[in-house]
Amino acid sequence: QVQLVESGGGLVQAGGSLRLSCAASGRTFSSYAMGWFRQAPGKEREFVAAINWSGGNTYYADSVKGRFTISRDNAKNTVYLQMNSLKPEDTAVYYCARSETRIPTEFDYWGQGTQVTVSS
Repeated sequence: QVQLVESGGGLVQAGGSLRLSCAASGRTFSSYAMGWFRQAPGKEREFVAAINWSGGNTYYADSVKGRFTISRDNAKNTVYLQMNSLKPEDTAVYYCARSETRIPTEFDYWGQGTQVTVSS
């Protein structure tokens, strides 16, 4: 069983930065792509960013491109989301997820989420 635990959320002013972390259990972390998603109140969950198994390829939603950076440390079983130039519309619960394969496809394991609130 894979467990994903997010941390690093909080309250920040517009224009500020946060770094989210997602620690994964298990010995096969490096075999799978990882992703970040978010869900704002009253909205559906949406894709934010993803990274392939090696970290060599990254993917971003248009709304965060140029502001957010996804990265991973396979030695630490951890994936990160560096969020800069935050906007009030980035306010949401952020979830990390593990893909079923080495490239981002379907995501089969999810964390419990961490709240990010951006004040104007």
